[in-house]
Amino acid sequence: LGFDPDRVWVTVLGPGYRDIAIKYKGQPTAVAMLSERIRKGGKGVWGEVPMAPTPAARLNDADLKAVVTWVLKTPS
Repeated sequence: LGFDPDRVWVTVLGPGYRDIAIKYKGQPTAVAMLSERIRKGGKGVWGEVPMAPTPAARLNDADLKAVVTWVLKTPS
């Protein structure tokens, strides 16, 4: 994963980080729920384009949790 500053504010495919942080602000289960969605993939939450799953071989659980936590701290 590389950091792309445009992903904070711009919707390219799927939501920007800011939109994710706003949608899940204050939800105590957000980190676990979003981590599971990233791990398993899915569609329908932010549109009909499917999000491919991210296997643990590509992003381990600790790093996945760290990324999700960081995204949820994006200022609104």
